[in-house]
Amino acid sequence: MNADGSYFRPLVQVGPARPDTALELAGGRGWFTHVEVLGRGQATQVIPAAGLPADVSNRLTTIRADIAGLSMDRARVMGILNATPDSFSDGGVNAAAADAVTSGVGMQAAGADLLDVGGESTRPGAETVADGDEIQRVAPVIQGLRAAGVTCPISIDTRKAAVAQAAHAAGANVVNDVSGFTYDAALAPFCAAQNLPVCVMHALGDPATMQRDPRYENVLLDVYDFLERQIQMLEAAGIPRARIIADPGIGFGKTLQHNLTLLARLSLFHGLGVPILLGASRKRFIGTIGHAPQAVARASGSIGVALAALAHGIQMLRVHDVPQTIQAIALWRAAVVGTET
Repeated sequence: MNADGSYFRPLVQVGPARPDTALELAGGRGWFTHVEVLGRGQATQVIPAAGLPADVSNRLTTIRADIAGLSMDRARVMGILNATPDSFSDGGVNAAAADAVTSGVGMQAAGADLLDVGGESTRPGAETVADGDEIQRVAPVIQGLRAAGVTCPISIDTRKAAVAQAAHAAGANVVNDVSGFTYDAALAPFCAAQNLPVCVMHALGDPATMQRDPRYENVLLDVYDFLERQIQMLEAAGIPRARIIADPGIGFGKTLQHNLTLLARLSLFHGLGVPILLGASRKRFIGTIGHAPQAVARASGSIGVALAALAHGIQMLRVHDVPQTIQAIALWRAAVVGTET
């Protein structure tokens, strides 16, 4: 947000015909010539990108730093490994450590850029898992992945410092907190001390209560403001913005319309000056719109949302269906740019 209360959303474009006046978006393949100006209680307007305040232009155009050795100049795919018995998306198929390791090895072989291991279900209504139980679920999986030759970055999906510590000792090198670092005050200092990249996500409440009539003044701007505040908090804790990823938290304390509002203006979040991760894979709204009540039948809808997000220039997709998503990205890129590479 600018000093006058304005927010600036780049109207991202991709493709071979790029005007000389276009600004490059965050060092990636997208570019923009105009921005949408938004604000609370005011009509939106579209202005030329040349009219942007200098600090806003800098945030939108600065090349994003590598995260865990991965450049952010193209879309990266994060494969989901739920080491839980009660996952909404896969019915606990990876609850056994050996099964999770096999799945993770397959994801890397299929082209996943990093893996996200979680031991606590965050489906709506899920209860909190004790630290020790969560550690027993994730640490053997991470150790097993490394022993099996997985070399890509491994993210630990947790809200808890004790779990992050155990996961890091087992071989994880990124922390993904669905609470946006609001649950455990010890987590950010640990990540800072270990120089770990982090992902900060927006959620309204905890999983047990988040879908009980979620309300916002303005979901798009409220989520943006939360992420900006938490990024500033993480910086104050010793984690530089160059090691932070932001996730608007699709499906976490949000109605179907909230999700669609965020997706339609997803490029706003580039104004945070960090890579943007989208985790919409197999979410309930995809089943509702796509008439797929079973989560495992939502690959096509999930890929549709993922490709729409690529058009907004986002840098990372958190997905269940890794091979299908990677194939879709390759064809989307080829069709848009007009060349295979």
